[in-house]
Amino acid sequence: MKIGCPKEVKPQEYRVGLTPDAVREAVSRGHEVTVETGAGLGAGFADSDYQVAGAEIAPDAAAVFAAAEMIVKVKEPQPAERALLRAGQVLFTYLHLAPDPAQTADLLGAGVTAIAYETVTDRNGGLPLLAPMSEVAGRLAPQVGAWTLQKANGGRGVLLGGVPGVRPARVVIIGGGVVGTAAARVAVGMGANVTVLDRSVPRLSYLDDIFMGKLTTQYSSAGAIADLLPTADMVIGAVLIPGAAAPKLVSRAQLSSMLPGAALVDVAIDQGGCFETSRATTHQDPIYEVDGVMHYCVANMPGAVARTSTQALGNATLPFVLALAAKGWRQALADDPHLRAGLATHAGRLASPPVGEALGLEAVTPDELLAS
Repeated sequence: MKIGCPKEVKPQEYRVGLTPDAVREAVSRGHEVTVETGAGLGAGFADSDYQVAGAEIAPDAAAVFAAAEMIVKVKEPQPAERALLRAGQVLFTYLHLAPDPAQTADLLGAGVTAIAYETVTDRNGGLPLLAPMSEVAGRLAPQVGAWTLQKANGGRGVLLGGVPGVRPARVVIIGGGVVGTAAARVAVGMGANVTVLDRSVPRLSYLDDIFMGKLTTQYSSAGAIADLLPTADMVIGAVLIPGAAAPKLVSRAQLSSMLPGAALVDVAIDQGGCFETSRATTHQDPIYEVDGVMHYCVANMPGAVARTSTQALGNATLPFVLALAAKGWRQALADDPHLRAGLATHAGRLASPPVGEALGLEAVTPDELLAS
């Protein structure tokens, strides 16, 4: 198969869809790989690294899209990229369609077969292509939240770990999954007073065991959140409903109950955000203030640590890339129900009921689409 890897064009996105090692693996199996010039520079990979691995270097994105039967990316295709997609082409990347009607319409209009990293599953019910970036984003969340809390950035001027004689910051993490656990690990390590909320009692028990009393666990409810907001220095939104829009768990009205200069870090912003006042920002302009509360809502947080993120994501995606290239998308999805769960669009049809519900569109399941 002819595989294409364009340079990411979302603002301050430095990751790349394929590492040189992934290219070497694909080429050794007889596939052709075309990489846009400069695609890997943000992650520390030069064009020469890709050439040594066997890739052809293309001068621009148009050449990559024209040559490739399958496009492998990191972030959802931007409008200029979507204009280059064509019917019969496979797109394998993060999509996050539920809060993005324009992208959904363009993918359906292009007739492309789009497979979303974030809804590919595993035999344990996990999300193996989302997990690595969730780990990264979760570990980053307390770091960027601590920066947001600095007075020069509009925050409360609170040091996350405090100092002897001065209490540490109070950090509330809503969601105890991969993101929340990673965020808790770093926040606890920085010396913060941490509370994690989740609606799974077994998950809360697990967190209580692994942290050995170094944090507080609490069952998540609207009342519990409302009780914690007035004393929180930082709230990290770490909720996820696979493929669907994130639930709004903190309303604008509740901001008035929070401490002036408190920080909201919305890791769920890719799926629309879990705070009513969240809107996507960039690394160049990451924070804004609403009613005295600072919001950090960067939609591609892992892009800040592009080399680590690219390597972690590449480790997870490579087996699926090779399966799609070797078998073709239809056979690969027929053989693997977990990869099949990632199917989002094909030939103008939407294959994600959660996205259909969020956007008011007709949708079928991946199984139904494949059967037809």
